[in-house]
Amino acid sequence: MTSRSFRKLIAVLPLLPAVMFTASLASAQAPTIQEQLAAQYKLVKMGSDSSGYSVVDEGTLLAVQKGGLVGVPYSDSSVQSNKYENGTVHAPNALLSKGLGFGMKKFGKEQTTKLFAKGDKVYATKIDVNAEKDTVTLGIVSCDKCNNVDPPTYNKANVVFVFAKGTLAKGNAAEVEDTIGQLLSVSTDDQQQSGGGQQQQQGADQGGQPAAQDAGQPQAQAAQPQAEPQSIELGMTPDQVVAAMGQPDKKVNLGAKQIYVYKDLKVTFKDGKVSDVQ
Repeated sequence: MTSRSFRKLIAVLPLLPAVMFTASLASAQAPTIQEQLAAQYKLVKMGSDSSGYSVVDEGTLLAVQKGGLVGVPYSDSSVQSNKYENGTVHAPNALLSKGLGFGMKKFGKEQTTKLFAKGDKVYATKIDVNAEKDTVTLGIVSCDKCNNVDPPTYNKANVVFVFAKGTLAKGNAAEVEDTIGQLLSVSTDDQQQSGGGQQQQQGADQGGQPAAQDAGQPQAQAAQPQAEPQSIELGMTPDQVVAAMGQPDKKVNLGAKQIYVYKDLKVTFKDGKVSDVQ
């Protein structure tokens, strides 16, 4: 190696770390819509034994916002595919449903369907993003415990969300979540029921039995003032929300838009301020 070549090599060496760092940044990919939706919606785990199907691990609880979705019992091998496009629910093709029913009769079984009503609670069973077709398929199964259904049937269905051409290629998960939320919004029922159960238990403990009280204390005690529930208001900063609710289970960072995901509660920030709570 000549001295001139050696001097060129020495001059280039300090630049190598910066070049390598830039290359590593370029190779790093932003989270896909599939990954972002998986972080937003925890899937339910179903199991079965001699008594039938049951929920093994609960997922994110969703509330049906529009009627018209058609499903079938979880035990059925078939599954109904509904379509949601331009704010409208399109139930499965009637001829297809009849065909499935005819096929099941050959095995000595009647095809039964379930029409989900507004307010029904469901879990997500799968998430499938097809960027080429601009569709997101969400599998759902009913939360029969939440819907007071006994005996449970765990009705299931697929919902195909159809987006305008090129929407999914942009990688804007927030837009996808907003569209899904029009039909299946994150429910807060579990959190409210859990809080109510704790208050009832505390009430039972504080109600007390005369035998458990000291002889020198009166049986009737003044009611203790209840602490005001934590509240989230539009315009609050992330720090204020964390101070009121604690650290979220998940954080989704979409640039100017951030989402804090708590158990059955989703807080959306735009430009550092609360813009929506579901």
